[in-house]
Amino acid sequence: MRLVVEAVSKRYSGDLSGLRDFSIDLERGVVGLLGPNGAGKSNLMRVLAAITRPTRGKVLWNDVDITRKPQALRPALGYLPQDFGVYPHLTALELLEYMAAVKGLTCASARRRIDSLLAFVNLTAARRPRYRGCVELHRG
Repeated sequence: MRLVVEAVSKRYSGDLSGLRDFSIDLERGVVGLLGPNGAGKSNLMRVLAAITRPTRGKVLWNDVDITRKPQALRPALGYLPQDFGVYPHLTALELLEYMAAVKGLTCASARRRIDSLLAFVNLTAARRPRYRGCVELHRG
């Protein structure tokens, strides 16, 4: 596993930069991202999670450009931003189904994974409503 960030910048309208010429080469291990408010940590994480595109530079996951093929990274990615807005009208099960679809899981895989996770946290009995199926997101 290798993540390579090459001279990534994120520029917004006007002269506002969220990130400027950031580079790093990471292999297996644990990395902490520390810095003061406004240093670009959140902008970097959004770029790495393929939520936003960098203005310049590139991000490679195992030699695959995630800007062009974000699905290459999704199975290995776990990202929870500080301000995580959930959709208030969704049940817990619907939110798990949504996350599975975003992650690119097939319906069968999503059903198994959701069942496994609910059992792991001892919430199987609280599962409501009954499983109706899921939606798969298809990416071009």
